Formats: sequence, C-alpha cells, structure tokens
Amino acid sequence: MELRRTSVTSEPASPTNGSGKDNMDVTSELNSPTSPGHDIGIFERGIKSMLSIRKSKQNLNKDKEPTGTLRGIRLSFKFSKSCEQGKSTICDEVEQIGEESESEPVKGKPLSVMEINELIQKRQLLEAFASIKYLEDEMIAERDADKYKDNPQEFARKSKDVDLLYNSITNSIQSIVAETLEHPTVEETLLASLVTLIAREEAAHPGTSDTAAPGPALLGAPRRWREEWTEAINHSARKRVLSVHMASKQEDTSWLDHHLGILSEHLSEDLLKVKFAVKKCYPEDYRVCEIYVKAFHNAVAFHLQDLSQKPLEVNELYALLNWVANTYLSELLLGHPALKPEVKPENLPLLLTPDDWDKLKNNYTDSLKEKMKSYFGNILQLEITDKWEKEVQPEVDENLYNSSLSFDIQTIFAEHMKASRAISRSLEMKTLELCLEELHEFIPRFGEEFLKWNTSQDSPVFAPYFAAYINSFHDLVSGLQRVFEVNTEELQNVITSLTKNFRNIFFIKLRSKTQPLFKKILTKDWILATEKPGSLASAVSQFSEHLQHMRKPIGQELLCDIHKYVVREYITQVIKPRRKMKGEMRKQGSTSDWLLPAIHHIADIVGEKKKDKIKEHIVELCQDYPDIRKEHILGVLGLRGLRRAKSRAIIPKRHCPQESPDSGDSNSLFAEIDAPTVISCF
Repeated sequence: MELRRTSVTSEPASPTNGSGKDNMDVTSELNSPTSPGHDIGIFERGIKSMLSIRKSKQNLNKDKEPTGTLRGIRLSFKFSKSCEQGKSTICDEVEQIGEESESEPVKGKPLSVMEINELIQKRQLLEAFASIKYLEDEMIAERDADKYKDNPQEFARKSKDVDLLYNSITNSIQSIVAETLEHPTVEETLLASLVTLIAREEAAHPGTSDTAAPGPALLGAPRRWREEWTEAINHSARKRVLSVHMASKQEDTSWLDHHLGILSEHLSEDLLKVKFAVKKCYPEDYRVCEIYVKAFHNAVAFHLQDLSQKPLEVNELYALLNWVANTYLSELLLGHPALKPEVKPENLPLLLTPDDWDKLKNNYTDSLKEKMKSYFGNILQLEITDKWEKEVQPEVDENLYNSSLSFDIQTIFAEHMKASRAISRSLEMKTLELCLEELHEFIPRFGEEFLKWNTSQDSPVFAPYFAAYINSFHDLVSGLQRVFEVNTEELQNVITSLTKNFRNIFFIKLRSKTQPLFKKILTKDWILATEKPGSLASAVSQFSEHLQHMRKPIGQELLCDIHKYVVREYITQVIKPRRKMKGEMRKQGSTSDWLLPAIHHIADIVGEKKKDKIKEHIVELCQDYPDIRKEHILGVLGLRGLRRAKSRAIIPKRHCPQESPDSGDSNSLFAEIDAPTVISCF
C-alpha cells in the first residue's frame, strides 16, 4: 500500500518567523537554547538519523486502517460558555479545526523529519503533530512486529528522532506562551490552534505511563503539554518580573521605590491583558486568570525574597515593607476593580513567609535606630553652628524663651510613627520604643555638649539657652504624653538630671561673677562708695532676669534659690570679723535694702543705737528665720561694735534660737551660713 501524506488544517506562520527560516538548518533549530537538557552527542546522532530515515515500504492490507492514521480520535475538551453561545469566533475555529482533522483520512506519503521540523518552525503545529504521530504509530507497530529485534540501535535512533520532534513542539508552545504577553496584541488564532494541539495530544496519548519498552525514547508516552503550557506561563511571569527596570543606587537614591512602582504598572497591565484578551482564547477549564495570577504571584515572591537579601537602607526597607503591606493587594494592583471576580487576592498565599516578614521588619527597626542617631546628631550640630557659635539669642514666645528642639523631635516621632503604623501595629510600637530609647540617650549627650561648649566659651547666651532648653524639654514631655500616650517617667528622670546639671553650672557661673563683689562688702571702697552696692545687684540681675522667661514652676524655684544664695552670701560677709570702724560708717555700709528681709533686719541691728530697739530687731530676725543660731546674732552684734558680754545680755532669752536647729528645712537660711569663730569686739 502506498503511504499517504497526513492531511490537516494548516495554521498561518507566526509573524515573527520570516521566510528565511523556511530553509533554516535543522541542527540549529532543534538544538536551540529553548531545548534544554538534551545530550549533544545523542542529538547529533539524532540529526544524522533524521536525514537518513527511509520512507516506509511496509505494505499493509488496503482493507485495514493504516497504522499511522489518527484512528478516528475525537476531541473531548470543553469550550467556554461564550463559545457555546456563539460569542467567541476563536472557539468556533478551534472546534472546526478539530472536526476537519478527525473527519479527513491521512493522505499522501508521510513527511520526512526535515519537513516536519519545517512545519514546526512555521508554527503549523497541528499538521506537524499529525505527522509525528504517524511516525510514532508506525514505529510502535514495527517494534511490536519485532522488526528491530536484530537492530535495536536503529530503533533507538528513530525513537530519538520522534522525541526530538515532540520536544521541538514543546519549545514552540513555550515560545507562543511567552509571546502572548510580550507582543502588543494577542494572536487569537494561534492560541486557538495551541488549545486544539494540546487537546489532540491528550486524546492521542490517553495513558498515564510510558507504553514503550525500556530505552532512551518515550514512544507512546503522554507529552503533558498542558503542564508544559502552565510551566511556560510560570517561566514567562518570572522573566517579565525580573526584566522590570531597576536603577542602581548610584543612579537613583530612590531606586527601589521607583522599581516597585514600575513593577506595579507592568503587573497591572499584564493581568488586565490576561483577563480581557487572553482568557477568551481558552476553554473555561484552563482557568487562565487563576494560572497567570498564581504564576505572577510566585514570581513576585521570588523577586522580593531576592531583594530582601540585599544590604538595604532604612528608606529602601520601608519601601519594600510598604509595597508588600499596602500596594500589592490594593486597588492599584491585584485589588483592581477591573480584575474582579476572576482575581481573588484573599486566596493567594503570603508574598513573604512569616519568618521573612519578621526579619524584614527587624532589619527596618535596626536601620531606623541608626537613622534616629543620625537625626539627633544633626539636631545637635545645627544648634552648635547656627545658635551657639553665632551667639544668637533664642526666640521669645508668650514671654518664654523658645527652642525648636521639642518641635523637631516630635516631628521626627510623628513621621516615623505614622509610617510604621501603615505597615503594622507591632511595627508602630517597636518604632516608638526605639525612638524613646534614642531620645533618652540624646538628651544627656546634648547637655554634655552644651556645658562643654559653655566652659570653653563662657558665652553670654548660656543663661538664655539654659532657660530655652529647659522649657523645650518639658514641652517635649507633655507633647509625647498628649500625642503618643507614652509613659514618660524615665524621660522625666532624664530631664530632671539634665536640669540639675544645668542649674549647677548656672550657679557656678553666678558665683564666679558675684563672689568678688561679695568680698567687697564693708571694705573701705564699699564704705567710701568707690565700689557701689549696685554693681552686685547688676551682676545678679543679669543672670536672674533670664529666669523670668523660663516656664513655671522651674523658673520661680531657681529665682528663689538665687535670692537665697545672695542673702546667705551677704550675711556671711557681714558677720565675718572686721577691722574697727566708726558707727556712722557701719551704718552707711548696712543700708542695702534691695535684698530679702534678712538684710533689712541686719541693717536695722547694725544701725540702731538703742538697746531696746536692737532687741526688737533681733526678735523680728529670729521670728522670720527660725534656723538662725546664737552665734549668727553674736556675729551681727559684733559688727555693731558691742562687746561679747553686752551682746549676750541684749539677746532675748525667750526668743533665742536653738543651738542646733534642723538644717534640713527647705526654708532654712542661716543653717547654711557658717557662724564666725572669732567675734571682733570694739
């Protein structure tokens, strides 16, 4: 019987394949990069075998069906509802192709391997498949008839030829799937032929196991082209995700943020194309949208896993976290209204595993911790260069010295808290925790730098900024409590310690300015008005006036401490042993009435001539200052010029203070003044 050429409906060649490919070398086509896993030596022997395949001369009974026919295979796959209702011409064409193929007998002599390969390159896959299947059936029949019993090598070569041709069709399937999204338009006829091809192969190889004898070939085995189609979609998705432009950090500081934005656009375009242009080319049981979404989801997950392993900075880590948490499932991407109901984001697994997600958040907080150190370092540097070194006076707002510290720090807190809250509640709490930790470290460091700078400069803006910073830090505490509802107990302790250090330095500076003036009390220059009391008052006022711009109650407490210091130092100087001087001169030296009542009482005692009046003044002094001791009064009377015996007689016994009063009283004055051990008697 004369073998006839298999007759099938031919598909148009792909527009990407020009006429020059018709005569392409067979070796280069079958050994293309899209045919991985083939042994080179075996392949070369296969090519030689292809070129030497003889036309079959086996005569079969004309009354019997030829071995190489499609044996009346009937297609059984289901078409989409739109096809059944006549809404899709593509489905109609696929069905027509199938009917024509199974109704026409195989005519003409079978094609050679070279000719079949040319059909595959032209994307005439249905005709190529029919011819390959003819060769396959013929070889199975010859094998069953023990034709190759004495020459198994020839059978192996021919089987390999068939296998290589099937693999070539597999490569074409992969190329068609890849081009589906790469080309601007979808070749609907080509996809329809692809669906028909897969259906015919499934019908031609219905078994689930290899029916061939052991050997290198897989004659009669299912080719699983639907699985290859799915894997081709997975490969296409990975390729498209990885091909999205990604600039280097040197080219673009926001490289990752921009990359993820471009990735979102490309994913959205591809998925919309799948739903509205690709899906209609396939039967419903292909679940096209589901397969594509899963493929892209897995590709994105792989890509993000790779990105998360890079050494990312805090802004880059946040861009990645934010994209996963907020962008990917939003209406900008998988949640796009146009993708519903086919795309169901809620059914997808997590892009990152819980462990990877936690690791990414931990990397972010670790990086943010270093960023916070940098923020606070910049704040300190700006204070040094823009304010301290230039000795710029702080601003006054509502009669209070004002610093931008509180506002700057709260702004930093608010920005990062808001950003982390968008990712997760746990990340927000972690961010707040580390911000507070860095603040607790910053405030003492800030105070040290401020005091260090003051020591080296002795700047006149120390007192104003001392007040401004104390105001600002206490505003910061109340702001954090109000806005972020945090426990500020530890922060208040830190600020209390800082305030104490500032206060100590303040009084050290005050003493350095006033001690020389205190020592001039009752000296000759003082008495002769060469050194006026106003100089002492002026020195104290220059310091204390800045405290009027400090927030209560701290400012008031410090003013009270200054007054107490001045009175104590004045009295200490007054009751010290002095050289002889006339009474009138003593009176002139004791007329300072600009301090607290103790000064008035002492001035009255020193200037009074009548003993009864002196006693009254002593009583008033004792009533106002219960901590005064007898030694202090004796010192004042000694300044008055009275001898020790007369002084003791003047002191009222019933009003005389205790010898050892409680010096721990917060209102004590004289308890902090050393009584003179020697009293001058005049």
